[in-house]
Amino acid sequence: MTTTPPIVVLGGGLMGLAIAHQLARRGHAVRVISRNRNEAAGFVAAGMLAPHAEGLSGQLLTLGERSLALIPQWVAQIEHDSGLTCGLRMSGIVVPFATEDDSRRHPTAALGQSLTRKALEQEVPGLAPHWQAGLLFEQDGQIDNRRQLMRALEKACVSLGVQFLEGAEVQALSRHSDSQELQQISLRTAEGEVQHHPCRMAVLCSGAWSQKLVPELPIFPVKGQMLSLQGPRKALKRVIFGPGTYLVPREDGLIVVGATSERSAGFTAGLTPDGQSQLQAGIQDLLPMAGSWPPMERWWGFRPCTPDEGPLLGPGPIGGLWLACGHHRNGVLLAAITADLLANAITDAWLGAPDDDLLKAFHWGRFQKPPHHNV
Repeated sequence: MTTTPPIVVLGGGLMGLAIAHQLARRGHAVRVISRNRNEAAGFVAAGMLAPHAEGLSGQLLTLGERSLALIPQWVAQIEHDSGLTCGLRMSGIVVPFATEDDSRRHPTAALGQSLTRKALEQEVPGLAPHWQAGLLFEQDGQIDNRRQLMRALEKACVSLGVQFLEGAEVQALSRHSDSQELQQISLRTAEGEVQHHPCRMAVLCSGAWSQKLVPELPIFPVKGQMLSLQGPRKALKRVIFGPGTYLVPREDGLIVVGATSERSAGFTAGLTPDGQSQLQAGIQDLLPMAGSWPPMERWWGFRPCTPDEGPLLGPGPIGGLWLACGHHRNGVLLAAITADLLANAITDAWLGAPDDDLLKAFHWGRFQKPPHHNV
């Protein structure tokens, strides 16, 4: 009896685990290849679920809203399969503005509740006085990705029989010379051994490193530095989404503060004095009293960005390779819809069913230049 070879997920971060989980739930055999889970953007992000607070627009807003609607059910599946909680909190997000005119110009202002200075003070006691207007998006929220969601997803995958190959760095994807279909994956194990694995179907979830495996993809790293503070319990009930800085309060009083956006840093690792000073200045600008709360942790990571800051989803430039990468700063928000769309599309591909329109909207080919025809 022949067995179907596993679908290989390239990357064990949030996106890779989310897709592996949904594929396994649909009855597929799945293997996740991961170099170093701790470098994944899913461990670095603040966990905001904020399509409206971020002011997304167009198809990206549609994608974000569909994911936001899916998240409660998605989290319930993960918690059921893992026996762990994910830290989902629909805490609402406040976006402060200097003037009412600025507030009205926010792309999703019509979907939020307008706040006067007095209302702002009730929602966010201690907010700096130069913020005179605001928007409350009660439908937006957060999830504790760093401490809870990633661990629960991993356990949920294990419970469904997903295989893991840890500490392995994928070095190349080989294609059949005649058909351009995916043929094999070459990797280096943690022990330094180079291996070649035949592979017919894979999902690329390698984040900011995706272009190293598939040069056609316009993905580049945007470095972000973050820190956390220990505030008094319930000192902050809403997420504050300021320009350039945000404060995300967890249930236990931990406040996640982010994030710098360093497009010229490439893959330069480490914290910098400039980056940490920028975060401290942002805290002071939003919530001065938080400047005295003790810092708990400082970290950095690399967001996978594309030229239009939208993800790459669906079939890739190699036959049998699917894409789930380039989510920039919305990876946590978009994990649920990405996993659902990709798992459905991969399952439906074997049945000849059509793709979802959203997959077409975020196809990698949107960045290809049309052929030039001489007249």
